[in-house]
Order: sequence, then structure tokens, then C-alpha cells
Amino acid sequence: MSKRRDLEAKIHSLNDIKEIMNAMKNLAWMETHRIARFLDTQHRVVASVESAAADFLHFHPDLVPGEESSHDMYLLMGSERGFCGDFNESLLRALDRPANLREAQWVIIGGKLASKLTGDRRVGAFIDGASVAEEVDAVLSKLVEGINRLNADAASAGPLHLTVFHHDPEENEVQISTLRPFKQPNSESTSFAYAPLLNLEPRSFLAGLVEQYLVALLRELLYRSLMAENQRRMQHMDSAVRLLERSAKELGQRRNIARQEEITEEIEVIMLSVETLGQ
Repeated sequence: MSKRRDLEAKIHSLNDIKEIMNAMKNLAWMETHRIARFLDTQHRVVASVESAAADFLHFHPDLVPGEESSHDMYLLMGSERGFCGDFNESLLRALDRPANLREAQWVIIGGKLASKLTGDRRVGAFIDGASVAEEVDAVLSKLVEGINRLNADAASAGPLHLTVFHHDPEENEVQISTLRPFKQPNSESTSFAYAPLLNLEPRSFLAGLVEQYLVALLRELLYRSLMAENQRRMQHMDSAVRLLERSAKELGQRRNIARQEEITEEIEVIMLSVETLGQ
């Protein structure tokens, strides 16, 4: 009797855990739909800035920023929450992929990823990550502040070379994106007849446009990373639920066997009692 009751208690616990896992999976699914709206809007913002830059640089080709840099920085976009598989571990593995990996400061986003790099000298800043889409702007503000501080404290003054390691919802592996200023637009694809009217000196205008562009790109990458994180969480929760269901089924079979053994024992006791009375 006690064996069967123990099995029933375990089955009940597994079912409770399965309900919690299903709730977490549903929340992650809802979050992906909310992030999709933010991501679509942000993608259009980035495209608008790129179009404005192409218009401007078509008439001011001498101001096209160079790609040389004297300060390298790696930005790793991890997760703030768990239950997302090897989301953070894959970022660390991706650091071994670039053949020309150079010494650089690291900026880490996400508490779960930060916990794996505590005490690492290469890390210049830890930044709390976003758990929901509404927190992305707060994370972005802290990120920009941290990047500016580290760049200002760098021993060698010069342009910043920022490489971002991040997950993408449309890819199965970590993406490595290098954030660069604008390039010389293709004259064949440019159809602007008149130069844009500016209220600022062209060089000042470009500096502000580059800053807005990099911030817009970082915001889009944060949304993409958060989307991929929730997708991983849904997959992780789905696998966990299936494992719980298999475990509950196996325990149910063992419970049935235990119950059959109890019935057999009860029948034997009854038969022995009958035999005793017959004597």
C-alpha cells in the first residue's frame, strides 16, 4: 500500500511541475508575439536611417567614415533568466570561431551569462539583461553608457570597433555582427536628384546620424536576442514537459503493477482465511 501511495505522490508532483512548465512555455510564446511587433518597427527605423545616410553620403562622399580602429570591444548578449537551454554557453563557444580574434574588452549582457564570467579580467562591464520587451530601452541606455565609459577610459584614443555576439531568431547558431559606420553608397542604386537641406554642418550632421544608427542597430539586436531567447525557452520547456509526461506514464505503469500486487495479496489473504474457516 505504501509503495503505491508513494508512486501516486510522485505522479501528482510531476503533474504539478508539468503545469508550471506549460505556463512558462505559454508565457514565452506570448512574449515572442509581443517582441515581433517591436522588432518589425525597429527594423523599419534602421532602414530609414540607412536610407537617409545613403542620401547624405551620395552628395558628401568625402565624409564617408573610415573602418580603421584602435579599440576593440566585444559585446555578448546573454540572458537574464534561465530555462533556455545552452543559450549562454553557445555564446562563449562562439568566441573561438573568429580566426582573427583579438584582445578586446568584453561587455556582458544578462545575469545568467555574467555568472559564468565572474572574475574574468577581460570583462569591462556587466549589464542586467531584459526579461520582457519593455525593458529593452532601459538595457540599451545602460549599455550605451557603459560602452562610452569604457571607450573613454581606453588607453588608445580612436574609433571603436564593436563586435556583437548574439542569437538570432532566424538562425540556429550564434551570429557575429560588426557594427560599423556607413559605407560609400552604390552610385548605381542611388537616384537622388538634389542634395538634402541641412540645418547643421555636414560633418556634425553625420556624427549625429552615425550615433543614432548604432543605437538603432543595438536596439534591434537586443530585440532579436530576446526573441531567440524566448524561442529557446519554449523549446526547452516543451522538451521538459515531454520528459515529465514520459516519467509520469512510467510511474503510472509501476503504480498499476503495485496495485495488482496488492489485489493479489488481498485475494491470497481471503483464500487463506476461507481455508482456515473450513477446517
